[in-house]
Amino acid sequence: MEFYNYLKSLHLIFVITWFAGLFYIVRLFVYQIEANDKPSPEKEILQKQYKIMTYRLWYIITWPSAILASFFAFWMLFFTDLGSAWLKMPWMHVKLGFVFVLYLYHLKCHQIYKQLQNDDFKYSSNFMRLWNEGATLILFAVVFLVILKNAINWIYGVIGIILFSVLIMLGFKFYKRIREKNKS
Repeated sequence: MEFYNYLKSLHLIFVITWFAGLFYIVRLFVYQIEANDKPSPEKEILQKQYKIMTYRLWYIITWPSAILASFFAFWMLFFTDLGSAWLKMPWMHVKLGFVFVLYLYHLKCHQIYKQLQNDDFKYSSNFMRLWNEGATLILFAVVFLVILKNAINWIYGVIGIILFSVLIMLGFKFYKRIREKNKS
């Protein structure tokens, strides 16, 4: 059992660093896209710096964290007695579905990363801000699943964060209108 707890600890550490990398890489995408609208030479200076930063984050932190989190999860699930018990539970099947979605999100971020490294700007900074919420929703769903260990009740937590996000967005829009009105 103690060995299992070491595996679980390592898995959790690399899940945290994986999510940190995903959160920050998309924020860097926002900055890189916005730097593209700057005048020269500021544009070129910022673009060069953001390319270096995203490269280091993506290949030194985010990808290794994703691989190591998955490695330790695989080890726990398939090479321990407790893991084989978890695999029989419906909530774990839902969690693994979210892990699959997380990898799809990660791979899409990789595609965007490659496009930006090649100065191919297909997305707006506002799209990237919304895109960044995808990892947040996956994180909330997985945490509620793991803590509640229920294949259905996680939905309430995710609905709550979505409603909270909508309220925050409406608040920002309302504040922006007030600010623009006061400028006139």
